[in-house]
Amino acid sequence: MAPVFRSPADVEAMYNAAQMVVRTHERLVNFIKVGQTLAQIDAFVARTLDDLGCRSCFLHYRPGRIPPFPSHACLSLNDCVVHGTAGYITRPIQRGDLLKIDIGVAKNGWLGDAAWTYSFGPPEPQVRRLMDCGKESLRRGVEQLHPRNTYSAWARTVQTFVEGDCKFHLIRGLGGHGYGRAGNKKPYRDELHLPPYVSNVMAGFGTNWSEANMKCEPGTLVAVEPMIAVGTGEITHPPGDPWPILTADGSMSVHYEHDVLITPEGPRVLTDGLEKLPDVID
Repeated sequence: MAPVFRSPADVEAMYNAAQMVVRTHERLVNFIKVGQTLAQIDAFVARTLDDLGCRSCFLHYRPGRIPPFPSHACLSLNDCVVHGTAGYITRPIQRGDLLKIDIGVAKNGWLGDAAWTYSFGPPEPQVRRLMDCGKESLRRGVEQLHPRNTYSAWARTVQTFVEGDCKFHLIRGLGGHGYGRAGNKKPYRDELHLPPYVSNVMAGFGTNWSEANMKCEPGTLVAVEPMIAVGTGEITHPPGDPWPILTADGSMSVHYEHDVLITPEGPRVLTDGLEKLPDVID
């Protein structure tokens, strides 16, 4: 990929779109609690996005031939790594649950897409380590998104920390992605998934990754997202439902995601502020 020129006005607009994701998470931590259903949380996300002058770029999103995504946010509980829908589990949230909330927005011509993980009540020690590992792997990986590097530097850093130091498992076959502009009329043609694919594991470790040696060119927008499980990197789906992605062994999982603009000076995190949020909901 060649460098992409981003005007100051575009950079401000893409930052503002990404910050709408942060604002939504900020409101969520003061709303979510034990006893709610995923449907209630999704309805709150819908109301919040409307109040912020945004729309969900996940609702009705349809890659390929699978059914359109039916929810405003991805709400993934415990062994569900990503893409949980508002109705895939109907029971109320309980103490000890681990919820990944992934929010995508369209705002003033640009997209934002970022996820964070929340524990309901203090997590068990292993889950606390899993959460801390996910956040730290994201922080370390983002530092590598510099024009002097290729995307393999991201994967090497994340995989070494998660699987080497922390002894957890990165989910195979899932990774980050480029993104871009929002569509301006229905049916929306949002640029939610663009090149490059940003694998969390190095080429040859269960992934076929052609962009591994691609340079991190200035102007590139990427949503980078470690997805980590306690017991396995393998996944499965609930019977008859193509959207939720579950750990194959039923073990707990986490998901952390930042939007990053690669600049000539290095990475700029557009969703800064997520890391300051409380991740334990009492």
